[in-house]
Amino acid sequence: MASITNIVFDMGGVLMTFDSLRFARAFTDTEDDAALLNRALFARTEWSLLDAGAISHETLARIAAAALPERLLPNLQECIAHWPEHSEPIMPTNDLAARLSKEGYRLYLLSNASTRIDEQLNHCPAYPLMSGRVVSAEERLMKPDPSIYQLLCDRYSLDPATCLFVDDNRNNCQGAEVAGMQSFHFCTVDAAANVAKLEALLER
Repeated sequence: MASITNIVFDMGGVLMTFDSLRFARAFTDTEDDAALLNRALFARTEWSLLDAGAISHETLARIAAAALPERLLPNLQECIAHWPEHSEPIMPTNDLAARLSKEGYRLYLLSNASTRIDEQLNHCPAYPLMSGRVVSAEERLMKPDPSIYQLLCDRYSLDPATCLFVDDNRNNCQGAEVAGMQSFHFCTVDAAANVAKLEALLER
């Protein structure tokens, strides 16, 4: 392994939770309604178009509204307005980021996310430690396209071989490897154990 000096973190599922059904439950009173809201808003292909910067939040809101009974439209509006507040820090990785920063690693963010990403990042403890970021909706590029990893490297003058990319999606890890980075597939189910594996990898 080449000497790693830069750690590139994904956000959702690595630094911050993205549990769409839990978000939907926060704005509904029954499991059935939560499931309806989740399917109408988060669990649809148009959500990826939002992350790609291909559609607006207003367009997605109209699409979701058309899939819901009228009684749930106020719930939808509240969910759209406030769901990022329910995205919580995954503390094992945030604590790891703090340790790595103190050890001299430079930290970066590379996320498939919408233009509202800062509504999650403003309560992500690791984010102030970051030296830079690339967000899919802002660039109109998405992981696992190797171009988005190369964009990060070009923007911040990084050698891809010195970068370790951490993501909970294997395809995104493979995209990073195609771009010349090393990668670590992170499993959110046992974040603490995965942090230990990542630390061991960096100590080699």
